Formats: sequence, structure tokens, C-alpha cells
Amino acid sequence: MPQLKLSYFDFHGGRGEVARLAMSLGDVPFEDHRIPFADWPAFRERTPFHAVPLLEVDGEGITQSNAINRFVGKRAGLYPDDDLQAARCDEVMDAVEDVVSRIVATFGIQDPAEMKARRQALVDGPIRLYLTALQEMLARRGGSYFADDRLTVADLKVFVWIRSLEAGILDHIPADLVERVAPKLAEHTRRVAEHPGVRAYYDGR
Repeated sequence: MPQLKLSYFDFHGGRGEVARLAMSLGDVPFEDHRIPFADWPAFRERTPFHAVPLLEVDGEGITQSNAINRFVGKRAGLYPDDDLQAARCDEVMDAVEDVVSRIVATFGIQDPAEMKARRQALVDGPIRLYLTALQEMLARRGGSYFADDRLTVADLKVFVWIRSLEAGILDHIPADLVERVAPKLAEHTRRVAEHPGVRAYYDGR
């Protein structure tokens, strides 16, 4: 069995959280390397694209969060074997990555007025669009899961994103936005949060 080491920042959420959750749910042994922010500048230079998460498999690094999610999802039994269901799983993860990237692009804005305007534009445009489309996708696929009629890394990817929106930690993005725009996604997030493995993961931290 390969030795796995996942490096990501020391907080709940973000692009490394799905892999942490998947490996925890699937009882996949791994080293959970949480990078203190003070250590990031030095660690950054060790990564191919100056970004994390970084998954090391017997010392060889793998980058890109969804590539990591697929790899660990397969090992954890949380990624479909069927090609069509795998494509549906990938579709959802890539959609979330698209919209998260647009939000992350606003993190460096210093001017408060510009920040407010940019975030409001995201709320009125891409975020609302992706929430609505994902809710419709969930409904077409049975209403409970995004692929394979069971919990997969696609559900975890959506869960981590919705959880961050509902936490109210992003300025100018209302904490009740998901409930108002896509209540079925809010319900999906609550259902994933009650999964015994997910509850154990967060209770332990």
C-alpha cells in the first residue's frame, strides 16, 4: 500500500478538504500535513504550480485538487466504476471548481468598494447560476446524490463549497443565499453533514 501525505492549510474547508474527508470516510491511511500560514512562503516553492493541495504518493507529488479527489476517491470507494457515472462525478467537481476559482480571484482585492461590487456581481451572476444549475442536476439524478446513486467525492465537493457559503465568512455573500436560491442543495449539505463518517471527522476536530 502506498504511503500518502496530503499537504494543505490548517483550516476546515478549501480545496484540500474533500480529499481529507474522502480518505477519512474510506479509512485510507494518510499523513494529514497541515501547513501553518507562516510556513507557506517556504513550502510554496516546493510545489510545481506554487499551490496546494499537494498529495504525495510514496514521495511523488500529485497536484490539482480534482485529480487528487479522483485518486483518493477510488481508494476510498467514493468514486464510480461506471464510465458515465464517473463523468457525472467529474462534471460536478469541475463545476464547483469553476465557481470557487471566481470567488478566490477576489481574495486579494484591497479596496472595500471594489470588493463589495465584485462580490455582489458574483452573487447576482455566477454563484446564483451555479447554485441553480447544480440543484437542477441533483434533482434530475434522483435528488439525493450527484452520481452513482450514492455518496461520492462529487457530493463531498459540493458539501464543502456550500458549507463555506453558509458559514457567512465571505464578505458580501449572504449566509442565507443557498437556502434562498437552492434550498435542495442546502438540504443535501445537511444530509451529507449527518453522514456518520462526516460527523466523526468534524467531531474529532
